[in-house]
Amino acid sequence: MAILSQILFVLALIFAIYFFIRNVKKLVRNIKLGKTINRRDQPSKRFKNMAMVALGQSKMVKRPIAGILHIVVYLGFVIINIEMIEIVIDGIFGTHRVLSFMGGFYDFLIGSFEILALLVLVGVIVFWIRRNVIRLKRFWANEMTSWPKNDANNILYFEMILMVLFLTMNAADYQLQLVGADHYANEAGIIGAFPVSQFLLPLIDGLSISSLIFIERTAWWLHILGVLFFLNYLYYSKHLHILLAFPNTYFAKLQPQGEFNNLEAVKNEVALMMDPNADPFAVPADDASAESAAIPDKFGASDVQDLNWVQLLNSYTCTECGRCTAECPANQTGKKLSPRKIMMDTRDRLEEVGKNIDKNGKFENDNKQLLNDYITKEELWACTTCNACVEACPIGIDPLSIIMDMRRYLVMEESAAPNELNIAMGNIENNGAPWPYNQMDRMNWSQEK
Repeated sequence: MAILSQILFVLALIFAIYFFIRNVKKLVRNIKLGKTINRRDQPSKRFKNMAMVALGQSKMVKRPIAGILHIVVYLGFVIINIEMIEIVIDGIFGTHRVLSFMGGFYDFLIGSFEILALLVLVGVIVFWIRRNVIRLKRFWANEMTSWPKNDANNILYFEMILMVLFLTMNAADYQLQLVGADHYANEAGIIGAFPVSQFLLPLIDGLSISSLIFIERTAWWLHILGVLFFLNYLYYSKHLHILLAFPNTYFAKLQPQGEFNNLEAVKNEVALMMDPNADPFAVPADDASAESAAIPDKFGASDVQDLNWVQLLNSYTCTECGRCTAECPANQTGKKLSPRKIMMDTRDRLEEVGKNIDKNGKFENDNKQLLNDYITKEELWACTTCNACVEACPIGIDPLSIIMDMRRYLVMEESAAPNELNIAMGNIENNGAPWPYNQMDRMNWSQEK
């Protein structure tokens, strides 16, 4: 029976790891569909940003209650799963608390895990209340439909169940040690410290050893299978940010938030026009492809393949917390724009493109694109480019960069700017300023009395 249990455990472990690796490869492939951008400069600043924002969660605590609870849940959940090392070893070799040779330090670890499990359970319950009882407005916006809404609650239920299973497993284990059950009892005394689960003993006191073993094994199996399932559920969930927050903050934009990038092809064209000695028709002899390389297939972005890979990474990292949308002045004044929806739409379209590639071996035109099929022009032009969404994001996501690239496409490829903007651009072209006055008349105001 013990051998069968070990075989089943190894098979479950291999199965879970296989699917996790497959999903990671799919994730990396989808992100690489984006255009190249250099985000490997200033490594020391990038590591500092990652340490402060992803690990230290410096932007989360700007809202203290939610921030502190999030830190407790996040760190608690991660640290508790360190015990997975022991569970995996015990599962493969059929041992019982194999790391107990660490003595007093092991007792400290198990005790710490239990306290953290209780704190995680409390934090998750508070989050559930905020979302489903208090019903904070940003959790119930228009874009938070069936799957996004259910996904958020699914994660909370998962974490509640896993913490309860962990404490139940420990309580049954502790009771089995107390009654001297084979495989559980140790001559050196009680293995581990159980400051929380010991209070569950009255619920199982008086049960037979076989019943206790059934409870302990059931909780153990459900806990490990739940963790393995959760690992593979991450790919389909907003909680993918547990893994992606670190690379996302490392590769985040370091330039001042108000600084927009120039399109290289446009910049080269302007430089050529401003150079009186340049031959606009010349192509370097040693690089005949230079001219074609400098001119992109399109200006701006109309689909996910036109965005850069950092923007696609951003879309997968989005936690759907809604802080960006809550801070957006356009959204606050009733405009259709929601920065959170921009990121969710980008991810949904990227997933659709990925499934297209899975099915056909390469991307086959599906007569759909991010612009219009997912994100409307009305949303794009509602943006004030104030950067409030970027500043509000707790993990450095930049919805504004996607909005600006799609605006560029509308202006430079479709000439589809709003009429007010077209008038201003026409005035700049004709008068050198956005106002409808001839340059010669600019100083007329100074002559008025």
